[in-house]
Parts: sequence; C-alpha cells; structure tokens
Amino acid sequence: MEGSEVGIPVTDAGPVIPRSLCDRVDVLRDRALEVTELAGGLTNRNYKVATGDGTYVVRISSGATGVLAIDRDNEYRNSVIAAESGVGAPVCAYVPEESALVIGFLEGRTFSDDDFGRPGVVERVAASCRLLHDGGRFVNDFDMFDIQRGYLSIIVEHGFRLPDGYLDFAADAERIRGALAVRSEPTVACNNDLLAGNFIDGGDRIHLIDYEYSGNNDACFELGNIWSECHLDDDQLDYLVTSYYGARRVDKVARARLWGLMSQYGWTLWASIQEATSNIDFAFWSWGMEKYERAVATFRGPLLDDLIDDVQQDR
Repeated sequence: MEGSEVGIPVTDAGPVIPRSLCDRVDVLRDRALEVTELAGGLTNRNYKVATGDGTYVVRISSGATGVLAIDRDNEYRNSVIAAESGVGAPVCAYVPEESALVIGFLEGRTFSDDDFGRPGVVERVAASCRLLHDGGRFVNDFDMFDIQRGYLSIIVEHGFRLPDGYLDFAADAERIRGALAVRSEPTVACNNDLLAGNFIDGGDRIHLIDYEYSGNNDACFELGNIWSECHLDDDQLDYLVTSYYGARRVDKVARARLWGLMSQYGWTLWASIQEATSNIDFAFWSWGMEKYERAVATFRGPLLDDLIDDVQQDR
C-alpha cells in the first residue's frame, strides 16, 4: 500500500512506520509498501515490509532498553558480523535516529519448542551455532554473571518486584561461577538469546536471528540457554552438546546445564524490570516466574553438587 505523508498505515492501531524512516532507507524510499506486523518482539515492534524489489523486516525498538543491557549500536554491528558468518539475516540499514534496524526477510519455518523433537533438528541447530561461533568476533562481550548483578542493582534501586527467596541463592551462584572458572573456556560470538522463535529453518540451513543480547561468550552458555529457552529435556541437551563438540563430554554437558541455570536466574530479573517498565502487553512476571521456579528446583535439588563436580573435570 502507498505510504502517506505522516506514516504507513499498517494495522487498526494507525501509522506505525514513520515516513521519515522510509525516506532514510534506500530499499524503502519512494516505493509502494505492503506492511504486516509480525508476532513476537518483547523489546521492539517488528514489521514485514514487501516492496516490488524485495521483502524486509523493519525492527523499531523502544528507546528505554538500556536498563536491559541492550546496546543498539552493538546489535547492529553484531548483526552484520552474523550475516557475514552465514547464519544471520542480511542487514540493509540501521537508522539510530529512528531506533530502527532493517534486515532482509528470511523465508522459512520459524521454530516452536516442539520442532526440537523432529529428527535431525538438534544436529542442524548445533551446526548453525558452530557456524556463528566460528565466524568473526563480536564487538562486545556478554557475561550473565555481570548482567544478573546489573539487573539486581536496578531492581533494588527502583524498588521493583523481586521473587520470594531470590537472594537466598546468591551464594550458590557464586559457587557456580567459581566452578566454571576452574576450566575457563575461550569466548566466541554468541547470540545469547536463542528462544525457539529466533530459529528459522530455510531448508539448506537453520538461521539464527535477533542479536539484541549478542556478545562474545562461552559457547556452553549458548547451548545451555537454548536448553532453557526452548524447554529441552536433559537428554536433548546432552545430544545438543554432543552434536556441537562431536563427542560426548561430561564436563561440557555439565557446563551447559550450569549456564542454563544461570540464564534462568538472570533472565528472571529481566522479566521483573520489563514488568515494571514496559508498555508491551505481555505477561512478563509469569514468564519470569516460570524460569525462576525451574532455577529453584535445580538450586534446591540433588543434581547441583554433581554438576559442579563434573564441570571441573576433563572428561
């Protein structure tokens, strides 16, 4: 549809993609556009934009995501690097004045958690992670221990809601940090936020999208976070780690499992901040409490000591 002077009508909500943005983007300027809002996006609004020459995704972000440890300049630069590695979408434009990133639309199947049960998917996901990790380094680092502490500081400072008993596990988190440091791993370019909706099966390859939280990190965080976000069972995590490394390693499985636990503990606080600050209609607190309850089950369960022992071994 044609754009107006003030914006492009997309939904009943009215104009959402300003003409000033389109005028700054070569692939959108002076073209008739067909725009559809895409589902998902908890810190941004995403639109599929079809022109006569191609199809794109326009991501317009909230201006208040700094408290969530999102740096939009880093997201853009890392998205370019991910595209060069062969797993990310091509980057067409970055317009910081409009808080917008424009990427190529990837045709394919967007995953749900159930897709990880299909034959061959876990191996292909591991291969795509390796492709990203073996590519160019990102421009920043990501450490969930630092992120978690930063989120906690914000929550305490502003009096945001904190789950009951959350601070009781601070000593366990430090114990895990010490165990992971015994056999420290080199960092690689990681997405760090691979929930199911960020996998797109293009047929020849599974693409990885959305680099808001990207940064150089331990590869086992990526694998453990996939386990948590996509609700894999422990056997699936074992298979994912084994597929990634090419052989079963008890220490790597334990490392991914512990990082998955720390991602649950950290992203719980992300949900608390979002619940207090976001204007997006989403049940952030319930989303975070699901993660927190899973983390508590591990913190209080019999498996933690074994994981801490296994991660320090060379086997």
